[in-house]
Amino acid sequence: MQKRRTFLEKTYLFLKGLAMGAANKVPGVSGGTVSFVFGFYEELIYSFRKINLVAFKLLINGRFKSFFTYTNGQFLLLIMGGSIFSYFSISLVLDYFLENYELYVWSWFFGMIIGSIYYIGKDFGEWNRTNIISLIIGAVVGIGISFLKPAGENDNLWFVFICGIIGVSGMTLPGLSGSFILILLGNYVLLLVDSVNELLYIVSNLVVGNFDVLQDPEKIKYLKIISVFTAGSLFGLVSISHVLGYVLKRYHSIVTAVIIGFITGSLGIVWPWKNAVFLQKNNTFLVDKNGNKIVENYNRYLPDLASTETWVAIFYVILGIALILIIDFYGRKKK
Repeated sequence: MQKRRTFLEKTYLFLKGLAMGAANKVPGVSGGTVSFVFGFYEELIYSFRKINLVAFKLLINGRFKSFFTYTNGQFLLLIMGGSIFSYFSISLVLDYFLENYELYVWSWFFGMIIGSIYYIGKDFGEWNRTNIISLIIGAVVGIGISFLKPAGENDNLWFVFICGIIGVSGMTLPGLSGSFILILLGNYVLLLVDSVNELLYIVSNLVVGNFDVLQDPEKIKYLKIISVFTAGSLFGLVSISHVLGYVLKRYHSIVTAVIIGFITGSLGIVWPWKNAVFLQKNNTFLVDKNGNKIVENYNRYLPDLASTETWVAIFYVILGIALILIIDFYGRKKK
């Protein structure tokens, strides 16, 4: 599936990686949904499947060009490079808007997911009994996940490795938010906030020549945590992709129906009108290293239609839907 791409196509692919990276960080939003809507989901799964024993042999034998070609390296570099860059740049801007305009950001995401359901479903084909049952199963699981009670934080390295495997599901399974799964596992703040902040602190100190930071047991602890989490994520990407590649090839319509169900069920997680429930211990709010309260879950409510804020939020829902429809229109016109 290695493709020759123009510079403009490579730029678009990098931008799609940016969008997927930003989506992966937001609890309730799936980077896999972004890849599905932007039309590179199957190539993503195909490329991850190519990271196998054959690729490993090419690598250790020094056949780097063959390894790069075999694993669809150009595609993976652009997508993953965009995702990683986004995590440390665009997603920080997204954090700002979530903090100051939370309702409108969630409304925009809510609209985009509604648009995504239409986008994926419009060319589905025949809705027979098997596909309808698959859709319902996906939706029920998606809705059920949104109402689960989160667990407590656990920094055991084996559990962190498992969190990496499960958390990366948001990239490979459209509609299933890896960040929200980490909230349910109790390790969202530990793995995606505290550990990342500590990593940035360590790297910035090493760059200026301050190696004393490596003598700090607390910093080393977080370095181990994020290293194990990364290893788990890489293992999860490859292993889940092999399973998905197998079932997509043999049961394409059923898997697609389940994915549409997942995405539909995720609307319960992204519902804009909700109040955060913060984690408490002994009647005291727990905070992360930046002093922010840790979200445990959300209480959802119906919007007040007499409020101007509600109508502005509805406008952003429509804007989110319109964005997906514009992408659809552009894709059809290009074809």
